[in-house]
Amino acid sequence: MRYRQMSGPVPVVVVWALSRALLLVLVFQLVDFPGQSVVYDVTSVYQRWYPTLRHGAFPAHDVTWQYPPGAAAVLVAPGALPFLRYPAAFFWLAFLADAAVLAALLRDASRRSWRLDGVWVWVLGVLLLGPIVYARYDIMATAVGVVALLALRRRPALGGLLAAAGGLIKVWPLLLLTGTPPGRGTHRAWLAAAGTAVGGCVLFAATMPGAFSFLTFQRDRGTEVESLGGLVLHLARHAGWPGVTALHYGSVEFIGPHVDLVSDGALALSVLAFCWLLLWRLRARVFTAATPCDAGFVAVLLFTTTSRVISPQYLVWLIGIGAVCLAARESVVRLPVLLLVPAALLTTLEFPVCFPHVVHSDLLGVALVLARNALLAAATFLGCRRLWHATRPLPLPAKAPHAPAGASR
Repeated sequence: MRYRQMSGPVPVVVVWALSRALLLVLVFQLVDFPGQSVVYDVTSVYQRWYPTLRHGAFPAHDVTWQYPPGAAAVLVAPGALPFLRYPAAFFWLAFLADAAVLAALLRDASRRSWRLDGVWVWVLGVLLLGPIVYARYDIMATAVGVVALLALRRRPALGGLLAAAGGLIKVWPLLLLTGTPPGRGTHRAWLAAAGTAVGGCVLFAATMPGAFSFLTFQRDRGTEVESLGGLVLHLARHAGWPGVTALHYGSVEFIGPHVDLVSDGALALSVLAFCWLLLWRLRARVFTAATPCDAGFVAVLLFTTTSRVISPQYLVWLIGIGAVCLAARESVVRLPVLLLVPAALLTTLEFPVCFPHVVHSDLLGVALVLARNALLAAATFLGCRRLWHATRPLPLPAKAPHAPAGASR
């Protein structure tokens, strides 16, 4: 992929504008997108929560509320456009968040001789994910995460503050601090993040009842049909397992015997992922300009792949962070990032296009989930392997043996 050989940023901006016009047409339902409706969360769920959040409380008795307290700020933001109905205002704010990511990536590319690989990954990846990107608030969290990662290079304290602000919205942006190089910059970034996170949590707890009710609802979630664990249960259904699928805690999950074991297995994998990241951090010795981006990408990828829930919109996180990685020549996660492009297309095919097939575990549904999750697993393995080797010091060359005294030459 040598998109940077194109004549500057004009082609990528044109493709972005045309593709985003298409996404807006789809979320405004001027043209129907095949499969399940993707705008339900905005038109029914977010809009239902809006009055409660606007009046200073969380929907603490609604089990589908599973978000950190900072999400309230994003979900009430459409109220700043009173001349539009809530869904329309939300879609336009999602569009602006997308535009902010594009602008941040282009600004970074302008400092790197217009290396546009990452910008193209963002433009094409979001297009392949389809209208769900504008119909979930993950695009806003991704915008904060991308700007935080870019800020860490030159202003670590600002980067840490933004990562924590993103963490208050969706948790995962805190993982972007995983790879900050040792030294004063890391201390500044981590201290700024800690102060922002603690201050934000205290503020929400003091002013809005039910700020941490989401923790209980997250704990009680099961295994979603699109996750790695869900793939195990899809195959088990074909072997005679009597479980069923049902809407549970806001997503379609498996219900039946032994599901708890599969969910516990996913949790165990997430714990192992955390242990690996900690070990990598302790043993890493070589840090390049790309290491913070690469490590942040691998960290988010690890916890996405091992989660009990892999919702389609989660791919936008990885595409955004991966786009930042590809801007740096030193990045070692180029192939894992590029694997996300076909994974985005498969994600759209399994939801919303062919979601009934996934719910019923038929051949097409299982094949789509298997293919998408295989790409995520491969990207995770390659990303971890390459990050590990790239940050280990090279072995010293062996010294040549001394020639014996008086030896002829």
